[in-house]
Amino acid sequence: MVNDVGQLAVGGPLAIGAAAAFGAASVLQFCASRAVPEERAGRPRLLVRLIRIRGWRWSTLLAAAAFALQVAALSLVPLLLVQPLLVTGLVWYVLLFGAVQHQRPDARSLLESGLCLLGLGAFLLIAQPARSQGRGFESFGSAALLGVAVAVTVGLCLMSALKLGRKWRPLPLAIAAGICYGVTAGLISSLGLQSEPNLFAVFGQWQVYAIAVLGPFGVLLSQNAYQAGPMGAPALATITVTDPLVSIAVGLLWLDEQIRTGPWMVLGEVLALAVVVVAVSLLARRAPHVAGA
Repeated sequence: MVNDVGQLAVGGPLAIGAAAAFGAASVLQFCASRAVPEERAGRPRLLVRLIRIRGWRWSTLLAAAAFALQVAALSLVPLLLVQPLLVTGLVWYVLLFGAVQHQRPDARSLLESGLCLLGLGAFLLIAQPARSQGRGFESFGSAALLGVAVAVTVGLCLMSALKLGRKWRPLPLAIAAGICYGVTAGLISSLGLQSEPNLFAVFGQWQVYAIAVLGPFGVLLSQNAYQAGPMGAPALATITVTDPLVSIAVGLLWLDEQIRTGPWMVLGEVLALAVVVVAVSLLARRAPHVAGA
């Protein structure tokens, strides 16, 4: 359980604020990505075209604010608490997109949103994440293993995107983006475990430069996913689910963060996450612009 209730009281709302800002940024990014010619996955030229669109430039400001809130939350509470809370970004996305399109959410969308929040709350209540007492990524072997895992999984996703048809192409791109986001969050959290958390010490850590690569690459892949087909909300849902699942794996396997692990606790945690995944999937399928398409 988080030791400092005061830190939890501040870190939790910061994470929810980050989710709201990410959701708003995603609405603008999806609209902008549909207004430029499609690019092959991973090509930076897409970002060059997007930056000419005013809505996308506003989205980068929102995303920067969301990132700042996320970093602030990660400095106070465990990665395993912050990243699941970012799932609420999809709820914000659906509500905000409906507002932009002047469409009120129907009862079923509200029910699915409530189911998502219920599953999320159940997971956090059962798991009670605790921050690691270690420093994280102390050995070269653990860092190299994470790098290989990221390179292999993202590479497989990009290969799949090249082979799949237009209907399914957004999904592996979204999974790759979610992996980049989840690992980036883990790297940010690991920086907070350094014994000397000052500016000069931080810039001497390899995680900073890995974040500088993975973060923008994740943004590029997410834009590719939005652009690849008429599946903006399902692509965002895939990112939304993949990000916290990857973060949970990084937190448990690399950062030594803790959750309750009794047999019944693990079963409850798995079922709660399953409820979140199902609710997110249902909510994405009923997003306004998907139904319109």
